[in-house]
Amino acid sequence: MPYRFAPPLSRRALLRAGGAAIAATALGGTGLAAPTAGALKAGLAAPRPVSADGDLVEVELVAKQRMQRILAEPAAPSPLITYADHFPGPVIRMRKGQRLRATLVNELDEHTSIHWHGIRLPNLEDGVPYLTQPPTGPGERHVYEFTPPDAGSFFFHPHCNTVELLGRGLAGVLIVEEPDAPKFDADLVCLVKDWQLNKDGSFGTFLTDRGASRAGTFGSVSTVNGAIEPVIEVPANGDIRARLYNIDSTRVVDLRVEGAEGWIIAVDGNPLPPRRLEEGWPMGPAMRIDVLFRAPAKAGQTLRLTNVYSAEPRPLATFRAVGPSLPNKRFKPRALPAADIPEPDLTDAPIVPMAFSATAVAQSFDGLDKAVLAGLPAADASCLSAKTFWAINQQSWPEGGHEHLPPPLLTLEKGRSYIFELANLTPHLHPIHIHGYTFKVLSSDGRKVVPHHADTVLLEPKERLRVAIRADNPGDWMFHCHIIEHQDTGMMGYIRVA
Repeated sequence: MPYRFAPPLSRRALLRAGGAAIAATALGGTGLAAPTAGALKAGLAAPRPVSADGDLVEVELVAKQRMQRILAEPAAPSPLITYADHFPGPVIRMRKGQRLRATLVNELDEHTSIHWHGIRLPNLEDGVPYLTQPPTGPGERHVYEFTPPDAGSFFFHPHCNTVELLGRGLAGVLIVEEPDAPKFDADLVCLVKDWQLNKDGSFGTFLTDRGASRAGTFGSVSTVNGAIEPVIEVPANGDIRARLYNIDSTRVVDLRVEGAEGWIIAVDGNPLPPRRLEEGWPMGPAMRIDVLFRAPAKAGQTLRLTNVYSAEPRPLATFRAVGPSLPNKRFKPRALPAADIPEPDLTDAPIVPMAFSATAVAQSFDGLDKAVLAGLPAADASCLSAKTFWAINQQSWPEGGHEHLPPPLLTLEKGRSYIFELANLTPHLHPIHIHGYTFKVLSSDGRKVVPHHADTVLLEPKERLRVAIRADNPGDWMFHCHIIEHQDTGMMGYIRVA
């Protein structure tokens, strides 16, 4: 059999393991996002990229609570959780071919891990507690080591209690630079994220029944690189590469650079033949696009980064030209070098149905007594969710907890190609992410699709969308919606490649 479906399971408890969006910032050459006036008073400094000249890039990522101002005074600084001294950070920049050795130091009061989103890496380095590694407990360390096979714009984040940890800023950026890539006058990282903040700077509720069972619980404060409507300096008349990340847990964005001709040159870090930004590319949580635009010709002139995926366009940041104007040259979108991603063979690829739906009956486990919880090794505050609303192929994740794993949604034969038909049976959007693979988006029954490589794809309501992979990376790989409340309340499973 080329693949096998797992039978339905009985359910005891819901392990709340996440896989979320992300955060961090840097710029290869010019200025970073300017913090708010309040942030300047607090002494907020832009993070420095982590890089190395040799074959090995080493970094220590200390997960802990750090106070940082997001709202202006009189609000207090907010209790963020980050991997570096400030959000966003860190930004790890490395060349294709270099090896990464990243040490997670857990200074939280709960266990955690790091998932390296979008990277085709060995299964043991994927960072999912109980599935690919033991959880890293408080006071413990864990070393991840791998060589990213692809260039691109990636990120990393926890995969347990993601709704809170990502909500409080626990994420970082990993950029793998292309050899022989076109030269740009600036290389920006712009992370779009909402924060669930009260007026006093404290955090509000990250997960609600209403949000989890519908489109998600939306944050109250929109930021780019952790700042409200920041001013980002760019070289006057320069060609700018902006790596635009949606690291929010819920919100869908469709970004524009108002006042400039913008071109999409990569999706989820994967090269795309240049495509006009104005044609639109809605991004669900965890999705990224690389955009090329020309900065204003004179110092002081500005462009505006805007989200048009709303009733009214919403300004997010301003790009302001600085310095002497660079020499005039013809603006022409330049394609990135082609990626070396295994192409699926579609000639005899089985079509595998994957249906994303609400559960037949929403389940609640508020009544589980302490004796039952004590019998579940993973039954702690960071890995249990009391309710489930969603399912994949009529199975809700998990049925018992990560230490009592359900069988895989399906088992694929190593080396064979498959077409997944992703069917959205709900009235809500779902950004669907597959760990360990870069898949090829093929077609949709409801809209025109530009064929492209991605690691996360936005599935529209009632849509059937086909994507293909070549199952060449063995292991157990998570498969889930990246709206974190959906993921945490059932819309997650895993596939096995063996």
